[in-house]
Amino acid sequence: CLSKECSKKTKTDDQENASVDVPSLGQENGEASTFSKGEFHKLADAKIFLSDCLACDSCVTAEEGLQVSQQNAKDFFRVLNLNKKCDTSQHKVLVVSVCPQSLPYFAAKFRLSVTDASRRLCGFLKSLGVHYVFDMTIAADFSILESQKEFVRRYRQHSEEEPALPMLSSACPGWVRYAERVLGHPVTPHLCTAKSPQQIMGSLVKDYFARRQNLSPDQIFHVIVAPCYDRKLEALREDVPTASHGSRGADCVLTSGEIVQIMEQSDLVAKDAAVDTLFGGLNEEEEVRRHDGASSDGYLAHVFRHAAKQLFDEDVREVTYRTLRNKDFQEVTLEKNGEVLLRFAAAYGFRNIQNVVLKLKKGKFPYHFVEVLACAGGCLNGRGQAQTEDGRADKALLRQMEGKYAGVPVRPPESSAHVQELYQEWLDGADSPRVREALHTVYQRPGLPAASRDIKW
Repeated sequence: CLSKECSKKTKTDDQENASVDVPSLGQENGEASTFSKGEFHKLADAKIFLSDCLACDSCVTAEEGLQVSQQNAKDFFRVLNLNKKCDTSQHKVLVVSVCPQSLPYFAAKFRLSVTDASRRLCGFLKSLGVHYVFDMTIAADFSILESQKEFVRRYRQHSEEEPALPMLSSACPGWVRYAERVLGHPVTPHLCTAKSPQQIMGSLVKDYFARRQNLSPDQIFHVIVAPCYDRKLEALREDVPTASHGSRGADCVLTSGEIVQIMEQSDLVAKDAAVDTLFGGLNEEEEVRRHDGASSDGYLAHVFRHAAKQLFDEDVREVTYRTLRNKDFQEVTLEKNGEVLLRFAAAYGFRNIQNVVLKLKKGKFPYHFVEVLACAGGCLNGRGQAQTEDGRADKALLRQMEGKYAGVPVRPPESSAHVQELYQEWLDGADSPRVREALHTVYQRPGLPAASRDIKW
């Protein structure tokens, strides 16, 4: 059942966007207690909304809340300052990976194109002392490709006795945490096992890139720049199978808003710079690319096209969305001779997720696949960016971001030569056992804490 805190969430727009009073932090009798949703967000230095994330008192423990609070600009500057000391044995190779949905925020703030904003951000980070800046689109490529393959496999294995469908997307950490910690069965077996782009980027940096640079994983300090605070929480459950005990894929997650604050408070004059590649050298493609999603990585569109081709030999060029109960719940169908072959949906925000879960539990679920995102409006509307000073969504800025994101050229993940090269060089082929180990995950049962015992702070 839903926790007490979660049950306060309502389905109306006005109430969903009402702010929540943040309680004071505290522990009873000196023992670790669970934090409420408001307390988690206070730890993240954010004003919160009922439509923020789905992290609640059933999802975040006191230990995790403390660890999340340590992922901030001070932690980032601690490593930068450490690298300025003479004792080189203590130095870290500082790597920053930037989520594609963060770039439109920087573009809108700087009044630049997305590509120019990427170069401005990269130049600034390197002027601070960051060694490498990566675009996380390549990690999303892997996540989407693995999701595509898993859907086709589930579709072919599905039966009434052993239902493998619907498949629910797994890229949104707020949604996944809520499903793991609160919902459990019958929801978690339907979660796609493909890791999120952030988790895959952690493996790429701490495993593939580390070995290429002759570094151990703990010699790298990996920072993720992301649009939402849930990514900080996600970092606590990341693991790198080939890394040493206690290493994590992401050491620190900073929101886009936190990075802009650093930039605004700095008097550094930095030259624009191109992002790096995992293969060494600078990105040869000057222009930023994105996936086919209006405000996310577009799992629905890519999985839909792939499934239509693989299962029914249908080529789908334009994916037509039909808005149902609200703008954050849309449907896509593949029909032939009056028969619906595939029925997909996109469900963004808690009220739509709540309806999806209720239908799934009642066994009245008409969809084969659902792209689930915790934030109403999708990833661009993450609460780590596009907020006004009073903590509400900055709708004018969000419209600018959506326009800039829509103007970025779309590149299908199948067309990336670098991804195909990495499948062979890093994972021993697209169907090898290492693919399962590096690109897929196992979900926890409700009530179990995140695997945080190995985390070193």
